[in-house]
Amino acid sequence: MADVTAKDVQRLRQMTGAGMLDCKKALEESGGDIEEAAKQLRLKGLAGAAKRDDREASEGAVAAVRSGDAAAVVELRCETDFVAKSAEFVALADELAALVAAKGEDVVSELNDEVDRLRATLKENISVGRVRRLQAESGQVVDTYLHQQSGRGVNAVAVVIDGGSEELAHDIAVHIAFSKPSYLNRDEVPADEVAAERATLTEITRNEGKPEAAMEKIVEGRMNGWFKERVLLEQSYVRDEKQTIAGMLGSACIVSFAQVVIGA
Repeated sequence: MADVTAKDVQRLRQMTGAGMLDCKKALEESGGDIEEAAKQLRLKGLAGAAKRDDREASEGAVAAVRSGDAAAVVELRCETDFVAKSAEFVALADELAALVAAKGEDVVSELNDEVDRLRATLKENISVGRVRRLQAESGQVVDTYLHQQSGRGVNAVAVVIDGGSEELAHDIAVHIAFSKPSYLNRDEVPADEVAAERATLTEITRNEGKPEAAMEKIVEGRMNGWFKERVLLEQSYVRDEKQTIAGMLGSACIVSFAQVVIGA
């Protein structure tokens, strides 16, 4: 039997939402393999659907800036929310995003001295995190959305659409902020990830005692729900759940999107 530590049990509990004793037993049965233990808990119906939002979050601020036909979302990291909310810190995040939107992702280094100065002034480990820049081509529009808390950006989105209006692009950006999709369409989801989920859902469905004849249909329905959580075009629009994002686009299409969320 594997030597299971209290730290391992706590980590598995945070990952899955399962009870302590169930986590301990799953770790013992998996030989201490946390990923396998998490899978077994899920198969037994003991694990909750852990969401990215519930995991321990690093601190910082994000910014979203549009400059002409380009937009940037940038993350600036720090250790405490006290520093993350400070005017100097938020201003530097905004400055970084404006620079990236105007010149490109590679120009972040131009503000290294400012980052170092702030690190020394505020006495925290401050660094530039994720950086994304989107460029709209002819006939396309770009827009951004920034969700703020306590004076700092915590959720930044940029989106480019083709054949639509700026208003539509903004509505899509707001939706992305709240739904947090991982992919634009099913083709972007890694095949091995899809195969693993299908296998897991098949085993869960079988363990529930569902008839073999109905297995394929049930699993397919559950896979559709799984895709809907992750794929932007298949999600229900946050302001009208009767309409999917693909449906509200009409003849327009989403070219690309980028999202940076503090703690994700």
